[in-house]
Amino acid sequence: MDPRTPCLIGTAQRTVREQPGPEPLDLWEHVAREAAREARLPVERLDSIQLVYTDSWQYDSPVGRLADRLGAAPRHRAYSRVSGTAPQLLIGEAAGRIAAGELDSALIAGAEALATRRAYRRAGEHVPWSHPADPKPPYGWDRPPHPAELAHELFLPVHTYAIMETARRASLGMSINEEMVDRGRMMAPMTEVAAANPHAWRRTARTPEELVTGHRFIGWPYTRDTVAVGEVDQAAAVVLVSAGLADRLGVPDDQRVYLRGWAYGEDTWEVAARPALGASQAIARTAEAAFSRAGLGLDDIHALDLYSCFAIALRQACDAIKLDPLDRRGLTVTGGLPYAGGPSSDYVLHSTATMAGLLRAQQGHGLVTGVGMHLTKHTYAIWSTDPGGTLGDATPVFTAAPVEIVALYDGPATVAGYTVAHGRDGVAEKGILVVDLPDGGRAHAHVLEEELLADAMSRELVGRRVRLVSDGKVNVARW
Repeated sequence: MDPRTPCLIGTAQRTVREQPGPEPLDLWEHVAREAAREARLPVERLDSIQLVYTDSWQYDSPVGRLADRLGAAPRHRAYSRVSGTAPQLLIGEAAGRIAAGELDSALIAGAEALATRRAYRRAGEHVPWSHPADPKPPYGWDRPPHPAELAHELFLPVHTYAIMETARRASLGMSINEEMVDRGRMMAPMTEVAAANPHAWRRTARTPEELVTGHRFIGWPYTRDTVAVGEVDQAAAVVLVSAGLADRLGVPDDQRVYLRGWAYGEDTWEVAARPALGASQAIARTAEAAFSRAGLGLDDIHALDLYSCFAIALRQACDAIKLDPLDRRGLTVTGGLPYAGGPSSDYVLHSTATMAGLLRAQQGHGLVTGVGMHLTKHTYAIWSTDPGGTLGDATPVFTAAPVEIVALYDGPATVAGYTVAHGRDGVAEKGILVVDLPDGGRAHAHVLEEELLADAMSRELVGRRVRLVSDGKVNVARW
């Protein structure tokens, strides 16, 4: 084996339930030391420290503060942007640099303390954390929402993903009730995985019926218990090294996990610009590239973890790779973002760490996927206890061409997808539509009348002809 072959030899996860808990810097340090300890690597010898963007707190120098805590002087440092694909992009970069001989070791870590932030907020106190950035930097997304999305208040994932969910539902001819029942059947097994995961935030097995009935909607048709739980205190880290360094550290061969191949692809950035609102063009191409680079197929995979922030993310993945959502292998090794926890951009570090532990114990191949923004960015990574394959990189293997978005429009249109936004009291507040225009473009619209909101939740609205009227700022739909 080439001594520059990258392998994963250290992992760590931490979940803190006592409130208030530690700040992100404390969590970073804890999982960094634990992962390095498992890797038998002194932390001061780390060549690279890379951190996933934290939503909890803006530090003046995130990587520098952690390096100081560890007593390390890494020659390579990186701090990601906001995205559920960020962990895999950092892992992929580290693996590529190790394979090129530029690095011998790399730590990739992430931490969120949003549950602690909530605890302080509820107590009416300011978060007493260290080294704040001054001035506070801009939010770490790659690009802000489209002006038409901002005007129509379509930027929360619970609304954008719900719109794609209704579009898929209608395209398959499913009724509203059939979709909800199917969602419960798909996600209930995930709660059982979470119940057995000591790092999971929610560790209670639930029945399909419990998940989709008796709970308030947050972005119709999604109930609170079928979406990612974001206010968690969780951290994870992985350590990658060259095979040569693993040999020198005395790491047994059966404790090494290899990134056999991975790929990155993109759908359109704006949901309304997606050619097929309920399907992903990019997932199939991204998965195909990852499997090809790994020299493996879906039937060769022993365990899977599909990114599960919302049901539509699971469904589009299953549709694209032709996987039965009730496959005997399951869809997750952690319990998924709604039950194991969805710590902002960090989740793929948790799924990767858990997958690595499972593969070490059982040997074989595992698939870990990531999703960024509004089902825009996709990563597919094949991990294995058998070296081989071709790494890949972050160059998109596919980039979808967008449909034109029309900001303001008066006239007839056809509903392509929709949601009804609900307040914390469970009351429907407004509808948000994505509509097809007669000339082939797309637009957004609000639904404001109470009786129309009730109608939208009682029967299928996708495919219905509506009329939009613009007030110069937003479009309002009626039928």
